Amino acid sequence: MREGTVPTHRQIASHIDPTLAPAYGLAVLHALEAAGHEAWFVGGWVRDALRGEPAHDVDVCTSATWQQTERALEAAGIEAHETGIQHGTVTAVVGGRPVETTTYRIDGAYTDQRHPDSVTFVTDVREDLARRDFTVNAMAWHPERGLLDPFGGREDLELGVIRAVGEPAVRFGEDALRVLRAVRFACRLGFAIEPATQRALVDAAPELAHVARERVGAELRGIVNSGRCAWALRNEFEVMAAAIPAIGRMRGFAQRSPYHSYDALEHTARVVAGIECFAGGVVSERLRWAALLHDIGKPACFTVDVNGQGHFYGHPHEGAVMSVHILRELAIPLELSRQIVALVRLHDRPMKASAPSELRLVADLARRSGLRTRAEVVELMHEMFDLRRSDAIAKAPQCRAYATELNGHERLFRRIVAEGGCWSMGDLAVSGGDVMSACDIAPGPAVGDALRAALDAVIAGHVPNNREALLSFLRKLF
Repeated sequence: MREGTVPTHRQIASHIDPTLAPAYGLAVLHALEAAGHEAWFVGGWVRDALRGEPAHDVDVCTSATWQQTERALEAAGIEAHETGIQHGTVTAVVGGRPVETTTYRIDGAYTDQRHPDSVTFVTDVREDLARRDFTVNAMAWHPERGLLDPFGGREDLELGVIRAVGEPAVRFGEDALRVLRAVRFACRLGFAIEPATQRALVDAAPELAHVARERVGAELRGIVNSGRCAWALRNEFEVMAAAIPAIGRMRGFAQRSPYHSYDALEHTARVVAGIECFAGGVVSERLRWAALLHDIGKPACFTVDVNGQGHFYGHPHEGAVMSVHILRELAIPLELSRQIVALVRLHDRPMKASAPSELRLVADLARRSGLRTRAEVVELMHEMFDLRRSDAIAKAPQCRAYATELNGHERLFRRIVAEGGCWSMGDLAVSGGDVMSACDIAPGPAVGDALRAALDAVIAGHVPNNREALLSFLRKLF
């Protein structure tokens, strides 16, 4: 095991109380059995039920062919959809809840490292469980027959380890995305990765280069949102660097600066961990991504002065540009991406404890993020403070007091908000129509120029945000 990943014994139920099984899943199970077929609950529901955790959607595995499954469901009055019949999957819908129902199968070769070239339908559920990725996902349960656990998944839940079913290299060779899935499960469950599985995982990590980037993005979102991304950076660096190649340049990258005590990777891991504390455990996805990417541009901007000190001039801009590319490749939604990039771009912007300085920053944050309402912008600005605090405590000891200074900045921002502070043209006490009427300006770009001039004057504190003062200012200006 790697440092910090020693498993601890966990209390795991010896059996699952049948009363915990959701009615919509049981309806599918009973429909199949009424038609003479065998059926089990499998996958994540079984794993989480043993852990006493809220369960995911139910998946059912059955000896029935997809055609037989469809007939059995229809006979029971259950809606059925042919969602993956080439792999034996029919999706049942009971009370609006989907239940994937799949024929027992074994998979052929995975020449594309994603899909089996062929599947063979079988009659023994144990053969189906043997093709699954990790032992904790390779259990089946039935309300009368109980738990079926041929690979020791329950024991691994108690140990707190992620272990491949069978030969780890074979599992990762079938689908390289399982490399990231292993890390995601370890992060989500707070588990370690079993040593043989870990060695095979590191060997297979480069194969992520051949996996569709949107699939990589989906797994990375799970890792980032687990709140344990710092653990992944430190303990699964090879995987994280394969998923986001720019991270590969950060380990061992000495910053050669009196402001930093750690290399770029450890600094980033500390920032990623810090936001979980400063945000009180309720952390948005955009803030987690911003913490991960905030210094991604540093290696590209590194210079050394005549005294041997390292500098990273322009790294927030470079990091924002790189983040746009990374997030687009990973198919992160554009709206979310804009907010992440805005945080990355502005995380190091100098800011004084003055209303004009803070208003300029929040105005730029609002513009870059694309957020429309004041409440949304205010929330994002508070997340900016948390990002800056985390950045400060991850630097050299003499820089960490800035995290406390930011409390004063945030108090000032709260007062600005409470007093109706103006940071967008929509906050101005005048409209485009007022400008055209008072200044005799025709509709066109000049109206926007006038409003921007008015906003700049209000932010700088030169003109109060009231209608008469602004119209007087604009008349003089034009």
